[in-house]
Amino acid sequence: MAATTAQGWAQLRQQARTLETQTETLFHTYSQFSTQANIPPKPTEEEKNTETKLQELLDKRETGIAQLSRLLDSESTLTSSALKQNNLALLRDKLADHRRDLTRLRATLHEARNRANLLGSVREDISAYRAANPAAAEAEYMLDERGRLDRSHDVADSVLSQAYAVQDSFVLQRESLANINRRITLAASQVPGINALIGRISAKKRRDGIIMGSFIAFCFCVVWFFM
Repeated sequence: MAATTAQGWAQLRQQARTLETQTETLFHTYSQFSTQANIPPKPTEEEKNTETKLQELLDKRETGIAQLSRLLDSESTLTSSALKQNNLALLRDKLADHRRDLTRLRATLHEARNRANLLGSVREDISAYRAANPAAAEAEYMLDERGRLDRSHDVADSVLSQAYAVQDSFVLQRESLANINRRITLAASQVPGINALIGRISAKKRRDGIIMGSFIAFCFCVVWFFM
């Protein structure tokens, strides 16, 4: 009898978990109806079928949980009953969460549909007004074009202002570098012997260059002679 009870518990619990997985899959499908780019004014057949299947799954899960509860009440083993009580509580909590999710998704979808219908109604009213008042529609079009041109001019002015600011920055940097160069030259001219030292350094560099060039020429002549 105990083995039969344990087998029945395991089977019912597995069915409950399978129904949970199916419910989550349908929730994913049902949630996509509220995120469509163009929500239809009335629920489609697919939306209705998905909602009906969700409700049926929730009812089946509630029935399965009730069966598990009755089966658990018939057990006498305290240790196994405590563990199964925990599993049963988790199944109940998950079912309650999914019922709340279904209510929330229904409300979200209803609000999205009402918002889409309102926007569609406003667009239709605007189109009807423009059709009935072509002169006003043309004036509105011209105002829109004027607004676009003004925005384009604002963008162009902003770009030009940035370009002028960059140019001014370059001019300022060039003047700063020229000022630094003048200060360095002035400081060098005021230090005694600095010009002579710079001249000797330059002469030494030229002498080293002449020596190195002569040596390279000599090596080239030797190599050419022995070839």
